[in-house]
Amino acid sequence: MENGKPFIDIKNVCKSYRRGSLVIPVLGNISFDIRRGEFLALMGPSGSGKSTLLNLIAGIDKPDRGTITIDGIDITKLSETELAHWRAANVGFIFQFYNLIPVLTAFENVELPLLLTSLSKKQRQEHVAFALKMVNLDDRMDHYPGQLSGGQQQLVAIARAFVTDPAILVADEPTGDLDRVSADEVLSLMGRLNSELGKTIIMVTHDPRAAQKARLIKQLEKGQMNAKCQVDI
Repeated sequence: MENGKPFIDIKNVCKSYRRGSLVIPVLGNISFDIRRGEFLALMGPSGSGKSTLLNLIAGIDKPDRGTITIDGIDITKLSETELAHWRAANVGFIFQFYNLIPVLTAFENVELPLLLTSLSKKQRQEHVAFALKMVNLDDRMDHYPGQLSGGQQQLVAIARAFVTDPAILVADEPTGDLDRVSADEVLSLMGRLNSELGKTIIMVTHDPRAAQKARLIKQLEKGQMNAKCQVDI
């Protein structure tokens, strides 16, 4: 916390979805906060609301009720246009299935979010080179996704997520499609991004081994926040 205020402050958040006339509650009155530079794992069974909560924190969706304040900004009060600009400047996304564009090289995939910035071509090249070096794939920058292993594709996706230097990285089952060796490599990288670059990381995972790489674990059960435990690292 800085000046006594949490970096991410979630208060009384509720979220439900409609299927026809049926209202399906997903999250009920969730309140907690996250300090800057935290590495948080959200765990819970399927349908517990983990990914929904992640999407709310990332500004992809809005709650029915409650507030989410991030670095002093209540993102629930932003318009869709304002929210899009906020996401682009503050959040990097890591998905389970990489979401790389197959006709672009690793370099071009990582460069994509930088094309929306005011950086010059040289500056973009420098940012991409740094990101690919950080994930130990600077010798694969000219390779296409189909020429890379699943683990390498996820590392490229992570490089794309942090190349714009966002304060927050959100990861939805980032190791769910990987073998154990590749998963450990991805989790080790995420740990470095947290400890060396100070990124606040929020990760949804079913894997207890993946969760142990985080510094804080919170459990969701039927849309409610239950036990939490601090992990010593």
